[in-house]
Amino acid sequence: MAGHSKWANIKHRKSAQDAKRGKVFTKLIREITIAARKGAAPEDNPSLRSAVAKALGANMTRDTIDRAIAKGAGTAGGDELEEITYEAYGPGGVALLIETATDNRNRTVGEVRHALTKHGGNMGTNGSVNYLFTRSGEIRLDAAACSEEAVMEIALEAGAQDLTEEEGQLLVHTSAEDFSTVYEALQGASMQPMEAEVRMLPQNEVELDEDNARKLLKLLDMLEDLDDTQNVYHNAGINDEVLARLNA
Repeated sequence: MAGHSKWANIKHRKSAQDAKRGKVFTKLIREITIAARKGAAPEDNPSLRSAVAKALGANMTRDTIDRAIAKGAGTAGGDELEEITYEAYGPGGVALLIETATDNRNRTVGEVRHALTKHGGNMGTNGSVNYLFTRSGEIRLDAAACSEEAVMEIALEAGAQDLTEEEGQLLVHTSAEDFSTVYEALQGASMQPMEAEVRMLPQNEVELDEDNARKLLKLLDMLEDLDDTQNVYHNAGINDEVLARLNA
């Protein structure tokens, strides 16, 4: 009987892992498709290069990647994806930017609104929170594989704003406008980024108490679990003590 229970548990966990993997693939395929609209050649399109690198890192097959590129470039059939960013407020007045890619905006807005309502948030109007964020580039490199001095010299020369280190990785910070130039300069110097993307960074933070922090984390989990969600940005500040209690 114990053996049977163990098998059932393993089977359930595998199903959950497969479902999660499927969601990751769906998001990556959409990211590749959207990036490919700017050009189907990864060597000439840094956004596409980054998306393909992420997909390969997640063990996606080349055939799947190539089909997504073809769809984005207009050489393959399929439903047209639309990029929509929703502005919203979460628990404690936290600002939220929810980036989606969808073939059905009615379905997507309904799912986003449901998640917000369930966890103490609400939709905002256009422009209500967007001004609280700045679009910035971030390029991550393996600190063990690159000289910090060399990275700094090349990145700053190409227009990077700053270089920091975090858990064995070098983080090159750029403006959105200089992101591609810096990325290409690093690649040209045989420094292969582990990850690179343009993201929205908050200009300031709203500190949350434990109750609102718990609600926000549940909301973020639900939003990020939606198939149409690509990225969720927020300006919440959760101190280490509160975070430790939440993770206990």
